[in-house]
Amino acid sequence: MAAPAPDPQPGPGPVRDTTPGPGPVHDAPPGTAPDADARPGTDPDPDPDSTDAETDSPPGPGPLTVPSMSAGPDFVLRPWEMSDLPLIREAAQDPYIPLITTVPSRYSDRAAEEFVRRQWDRAATGAGYPFAIVRSRDRRPVGAIGLWLRELPEGRASIGYWMVPSGRGQGVTRAALRTVTGWALRDLGVPRLQLFIEPWNTASARIAVDVGYRHEGLLRGWQRVGDERRDMAVYGLLNSDGPVDGRAVASN
Repeated sequence: MAAPAPDPQPGPGPVRDTTPGPGPVHDAPPGTAPDADARPGTDPDPDPDSTDAETDSPPGPGPLTVPSMSAGPDFVLRPWEMSDLPLIREAAQDPYIPLITTVPSRYSDRAAEEFVRRQWDRAATGAGYPFAIVRSRDRRPVGAIGLWLRELPEGRASIGYWMVPSGRGQGVTRAALRTVTGWALRDLGVPRLQLFIEPWNTASARIAVDVGYRHEGLLRGWQRVGDERRDMAVYGLLNSDGPVDGRAVASN
């Protein structure tokens, strides 16, 4: 769970890419733990800061183009759209998601539209890559995942995500995390990725380990959630650690 940052001002519109991104990246094999926890894993809606996509080196400061890419045969990651307001409505009704993201706790169309504009602005200002997670068969958005670049000058970035109840238990989180992880390490050349997960959230932790992240320790009082500061377990993955989904992560 990544700590939310102050919201940037809404941007003028979406940053879009009409070419498909890397994919497909397939879901975990049968028998692995489903992403059925009733809580989101990590916060996909925080950090403003810099980058631009390149193949052989980490991104640099500047506006970002959010690609669309396959997350296995059943899901797609794409930039946020104003048509995603029903997803925000469902997320606003969850008791936990509004505590760790800027999803409004009381839904209104205006608040939801402002949320979408914030995602556009995060790409436009180089803060990171915010994705909506969309089910392929009916194009229904079921969650969000983001790659956040505040600490990229120090060689690290963070990933956060959440899933609404209608998207849980289908392998969505694992597929999305594996896709963004492989893309960030191989295509963008990010040296280190990290996740922050509350210790009780064993389903999210299991997914992180399945994708290749290593549990590295406990950060006491790391993040404010609601009215209290909570501990976070940190999970890390280096570009040099080895394969993700059977492929080498290093691009050179």
